[in-house]
Amino acid sequence: MPRDPRRETVPAVPGAGQVSPRRHVVVVGGGIAGLAAATGLAERGVAVDIVERRPYLGGRVGGWTVSLPDGSRTGMSRGFHAFFRQYYNLRALLARAEQRSGDPLLTPVADYPLVDAQGRLDSFRGLPRTPPWNALAFAVRSPTFGVSALRRVAAREALPLTDVRVPEIYSAWDHLDAATLLDRVRFPEAARHLAFDVFSRSFFAPPTTFSAAELALMFHLYFLGSAEGLVFDVPERPFHTLWDPLRAYLSGLGVRLRTGVAVERIDRVSQGFEIHVGGTTVTADAVVVAADVPGLRELVAASPDLGPEPWRERVAGLATAPPFCVLRAWLDRPVDATRPAFLATGGRPPLDNVSVLDRYDVDAAAWARRNAGSVVELHAYAVLGGNDTGIRRDTERRLWQRLHEVYPETRAARVVAQESVWRADCPLFAPGSHAARPGVVTPVPGLALAGDGIRVDLPVALMERAATTGWLAANHLLAGWGAAGHDLVTVPRRGRNRVLRALASRYGARPDGRVSSPHVPV
Repeated sequence: MPRDPRRETVPAVPGAGQVSPRRHVVVVGGGIAGLAAATGLAERGVAVDIVERRPYLGGRVGGWTVSLPDGSRTGMSRGFHAFFRQYYNLRALLARAEQRSGDPLLTPVADYPLVDAQGRLDSFRGLPRTPPWNALAFAVRSPTFGVSALRRVAAREALPLTDVRVPEIYSAWDHLDAATLLDRVRFPEAARHLAFDVFSRSFFAPPTTFSAAELALMFHLYFLGSAEGLVFDVPERPFHTLWDPLRAYLSGLGVRLRTGVAVERIDRVSQGFEIHVGGTTVTADAVVVAADVPGLRELVAASPDLGPEPWRERVAGLATAPPFCVLRAWLDRPVDATRPAFLATGGRPPLDNVSVLDRYDVDAAAWARRNAGSVVELHAYAVLGGNDTGIRRDTERRLWQRLHEVYPETRAARVVAQESVWRADCPLFAPGSHAARPGVVTPVPGLALAGDGIRVDLPVALMERAATTGWLAANHLLAGWGAAGHDLVTVPRRGRNRVLRALASRYGARPDGRVSSPHVPV
């Protein structure tokens, strides 16, 4: 598979190939961030313990099994995840697992169509890969955008999107919300649903509570900053087995994994840290906390001598996005054979996405073959009031209504089984929150943070942000012990087209609404 020749390498601090004398690190959290941190450390000879409160690895990309009425057990998870080709650091982690298993973990999808309330369909199939022609071709051929809408876009407001620079974009636009940015750019409403709301709602937040800087970063990461494209890969394995090869790889490096048990408190002691977990105490030279936002807040609150008060307040101030729902249903008949594996929807609340799992998941495909049925999954992101039981019931009822609208053949289907997952643990990237967000390096020597809610001044997001911060946490500790870290790779950290950069610098609107001068960076 060709790679973007302009991707950037972030070199690690050089050092010894192995840590000497040997050190011991406890990694709190077995999601992507924790697994990356553990991998980076163990490959340099560090003794690592992973402690995960769930009974499985993978965190929000993990899975479990449920029983169906026929007595069989099948996979369940928090919903599909798109493994984009520009997720370089996540793929470096998966490469270790593939090395262990001998088989690829991911398979490509042909397309990720987007449909609006009027039934207009946008597609990413066949787009050129090279920016800016990829974004231009998408806009011109789109039935919800087109040439006429492109002419109405506020060019001066849109130009800075062609030269997104990281981390400068945060000081420029983090104080704005995404909805305000979309208004200024004058994106047509339908195209807004299908091209931009998809990004903000992928963070489980409506555009009014989502940072404009993060939205601009998304545009850079997937369109104008990368030539990897917006079509992605997905795991063929169900999520409850996806991480088994990496578990075996880490076990081969001597990593000890404890699942189904939570870290209760962390104390600083003269020799490092005491980690209280499951009624026992473990002593370690260093700790990587790779928990989700609620877990990080709770752990720091329960560890009174962990960090100075200003830092503790920053951790306590981390917010979570509104609840989301994943509704999975096993139907007694197949959906139409032309249905894609994934369909994003706009203007059909509360439905944001429909997945047909038996198109790619081997577990779901086996069930569908045995029962001449199908397995579908409905997503509702950012459900305001979603902690209320009544709102949850109403949301699930409306999800079924929307499914019947977009896939009418499902009206006649009988639901063999249904599972609903509600969670409210994803980080909220609210306007103005970036500067206060804690980073990988903490004021506590020997303590590092990792996760998709942790600040990192690189062009990464979602699962890639989790993986990147995990590698960075390992690199930080390794550098302190004189050992070599691991190089990272990202999309370019600024706009890649020289002409567009010049136009943005000369004519683009600044966050205060004024036009830039040639000497004022945007």
